[in-house]
Amino acid sequence: MNSHHVKLQGMVFVLAGLLLGTAAEARDPIRIVGSSTVFPFSTAVSERFGGTTEFATPVVESIGSGGGLMLFCGGVGQQHPDIANASRRIEASEVELCETNGVTEIVEVKVGFDGIVIAHATSSAQLSLTKEQVFRALAKQLPVDGELVDNPYQKWIDIDPSLPDTKIEVHGPPPTSGTRDAFVELAMEGGAKSIPMLKALKESDKGAFKAVAHAIREDGGYVEAGDANLIVQKLEANSNALGIFGFSFLDQNADRVQGSRVEGIEPTFETIADGSYGVSRSLYFYVKKAHVGVVPGIEEFIAEFTSDRASGEEGYLADKGLIPLPEAERTAVRTGATQLTVLRL
Repeated sequence: MNSHHVKLQGMVFVLAGLLLGTAAEARDPIRIVGSSTVFPFSTAVSERFGGTTEFATPVVESIGSGGGLMLFCGGVGQQHPDIANASRRIEASEVELCETNGVTEIVEVKVGFDGIVIAHATSSAQLSLTKEQVFRALAKQLPVDGELVDNPYQKWIDIDPSLPDTKIEVHGPPPTSGTRDAFVELAMEGGAKSIPMLKALKESDKGAFKAVAHAIREDGGYVEAGDANLIVQKLEANSNALGIFGFSFLDQNADRVQGSRVEGIEPTFETIADGSYGVSRSLYFYVKKAHVGVVPGIEEFIAEFTSDRASGEEGYLADKGLIPLPEAERTAVRTGATQLTVLRL
């Protein structure tokens, strides 16, 4: 090795030491935080990656999309995560937080699709709900005689005579969850727009509309639960209760819980893939470009996650409940990810 190469190699190690706070070697393994919905997919890729390469198995933590992105955007260096999983797209305010803390180059990787299901035990009859009925069941306030009042509904039958004569009890994710974000945007907002007074409010004051549409009741009708597996257990214990979580949990527990129809459409692999099931969203992970080449294996991990064997139509993530992207989009995402194309919102 000539002196020029030695000098360059020395500079790389010095830079790595400055970047990650150690003059010896970069942190190992990759650290991933974020969405509980993306967690099982990320874990499956991490285990495959750790078992088939020379790199350590990445450490994956399930703390919710919002919490994960907050940690991810905390800064550059070994004390900060390398990758954030998210069951919604990163927000402009989060990108600003990243930039404020020196995280100026972020690579966005779209993983696939997921449906948000409103599930109940297989021991009860399948429910068929409209988005308006979901909103009326879970909203903190509803219009009555032209004024917003606290949600008066205690039973499903109070909303519509076709619904069960049972107490409204829905177990779902906390505000830090990407599943909650997507649910209020897709189901609650969709239902609110069906009510004339709120539809008019949306046209006159979008901020006020969003505040009403996103506010979930706090009187016991909605019970926050951070863990989808715990929700499944709650539904088994109470056949009248409903639960909100990602399709992958429904898919993995099909012998125990079933999804309600929403607007007449059942949540299935096919209806989520073709967009006919109206409560579905995209899943992502975000990579800190400054850590690539310093923390070992990040580029190789991206390559594994975006490979056809992982996230393709016949990939091992489909067995976990991931709905793959269409082939052309999957190819475009893979190209952008492997080239470390920086996100521009």
